[in-house]
Amino acid sequence: MSIWFKLPTKKQANESISDTLATTLGIRIAHIGDDFIVATMPVGTKVSQISGSLHGGASVVLAETLASLAANYCIDTEKSICHSLDINAIHISPIYSGSVTAMARPINLGDTHQVWRIEINDENDVSICEARLTLLVSAAKATGKT
Repeated sequence: MSIWFKLPTKKQANESISDTLATTLGIRIAHIGDDFIVATMPVGTKVSQISGSLHGGASVVLAETLASLAANYCIDTEKSICHSLDINAIHISPIYSGSVTAMARPINLGDTHQVWRIEINDENDVSICEARLTLLVSAAKATGKT
């Protein structure tokens, strides 16, 4: 069963994150399923820390970008909008090059709050980071790009 209020195409989802920090980091929406969304991000000097490994902040940006986008596709954005409240992440393995893939799935899609789990893996399916994002569903009129 689909969780989406408004199921976007991959092109529409990528347009929604254009001209944002996601563009700067090379984040691209790769797939949208019935109850999940997937994005990729290249790993290189643009997203590295001084050790040369993927910066944890870049992983968090990937997680929040993906889950925030998904959260807003689960609601009627003519009536409400989702705003991030809290994000936490555990960085499991370093990665120095290649790319990572993130998959976001909802834990809870409530009327006032949403909670999303985001798993970030490397090209060999090794776990790089796991994050959880909590969002407030506000009754304010949406003004975003979704």
